[in-house]
Amino acid sequence: MNFDFKRMTQRELNIGLQEQKIRYGVGIGALLASVFMANIPLLVVGGVLVATAKLRWCPVYSGMSKSTVQPGEEMPAAGCCGGHH
Repeated sequence: MNFDFKRMTQRELNIGLQEQKIRYGVGIGALLASVFMANIPLLVVGGVLVATAKLRWCPVYSGMSKSTVQPGEEMPAAGCCGGHH
């Protein structure tokens, strides 16, 4: 398995909707647990999971040329979520 560092820096949709939900759930759980346990590494992991879920982009997946996006899954329209306010 080759890892392409140049491709890793290119933002592309590579997290499917099902994995996005899992990342949100686990990430929020890790963030909440880190608050109660005062655990900084857990806070960082939770933050990364929530951020990658929000963007639907994982730089590690890009470097490995991996994607969990199913056919027909697309980014939301620019006017919907994260558009100009």
